[in-house]
Amino acid sequence: MTVFRFPTFFSAALGGAVLTCASMAAADTGVCIPDPAALMKTPMGPDAPLPDAVAAQLDAAVRAALPFAAAPGIIAGVQTPEGRWTAAYGIADPETGRAMQTGLHTRIGSLTKTFTGTLLMQLADSGALSLDDPISAYVEDIPNGERISLRMLANMTSGLPNYTLTDAFWADFAADSGRVYTPEDLLSYIATEPPLFEPGARFDYSNTNTVLLGMVIEQVTGQPIGDTLRTEIIEPLGLGATVWPGRSADLPEPLARGFTLQGDDVSPDAPLEATFWNPSWGWTAGEMISTLDDLLVYGQALASGQGLLSEAAQAERLASIPANGGYGIGLVCAGGWIGHTGSLPGYNTTLYHDANSATTVVVQANSDIPAGDCGDMDVLPDNSEDAVCATPATRVFIALSSALGNEFVQPSAD
Repeated sequence: MTVFRFPTFFSAALGGAVLTCASMAAADTGVCIPDPAALMKTPMGPDAPLPDAVAAQLDAAVRAALPFAAAPGIIAGVQTPEGRWTAAYGIADPETGRAMQTGLHTRIGSLTKTFTGTLLMQLADSGALSLDDPISAYVEDIPNGERISLRMLANMTSGLPNYTLTDAFWADFAADSGRVYTPEDLLSYIATEPPLFEPGARFDYSNTNTVLLGMVIEQVTGQPIGDTLRTEIIEPLGLGATVWPGRSADLPEPLARGFTLQGDDVSPDAPLEATFWNPSWGWTAGEMISTLDDLLVYGQALASGQGLLSEAAQAERLASIPANGGYGIGLVCAGGWIGHTGSLPGYNTTLYHDANSATTVVVQANSDIPAGDCGDMDVLPDNSEDAVCATPATRVFIALSSALGNEFVQPSAD
């Protein structure tokens, strides 16, 4: 059996394909954010319903994508300068038949990286650290540590291998999905792994990078990362339902139960429930929890920097994204869409803001199971092989982006 492993591919950021710098460049040949100054001044749209005709168009787009999204349920929301649309589809709990609702908590996986990147930029903005500091100044015994900058960790060009790709990590997690990991535990999985390439030579998506940044943030602030997230992002933006679980496997009520094909002794005929698998293995790379309304607010702030960063810091962050689109400081950009995707066992989330139309789109799915023509990855038995491979939230996001007039195009696999 082939298992679709943890968010180790750039698919965790862009929803499907394993990418290299070359395929990222092919994804978007123009400047991703044409007017950063205008983006940073974009006001939050009103909390009023979108016109019925627009809502009907968005609803139709989701419903057309649902047969190709391998998830019990979907939550979707769109915020434009004219108003907001939110909806829920399918089932939150297959055992009870409880319907999906728009206010349910889900795990947001690698969207956590955008929070970590924001904290890093805040500390750089205040002068508490420099993005050009070497990681060796904060964490010892990192291969090439004196030549790997915090900036390289944030934009995934460090060359450090991904701990979630190691056989040792997979064996440990598969044996005990409730295990609690420390950051040091996670780094131990790459202790004997050689660097993939010279620092700064190319792109390679690695959770190791963001875990190291979390360790730096804790060292510089002198407090647990959860406290810093709360005081610097969650409370200032009023994200009352957004949670840093720490070492806990709890998921706040109300919640959507999550399902996966990841793990041992699992088959496409019988997905596993992963709702309460401990997320500490993702730490600052992937363990946060949120809801639709919070993510719609956060998506606007993430793209504009408003309420999070000074204009100078946000301008630097946007400038960190390669001119042809790609990965910047904890941010993805493609075709004008800026944000991130998150996947971990049981859940898949997309959050993107279209700089061209000042529109934020969020999709949550209670499954991370890919669908379509996914090669040797496991898919559900009734899944159509005619569709391009995508995780469920990405599938629906692409449909919504098309309905909004700027279709998000997945970068092709290398």
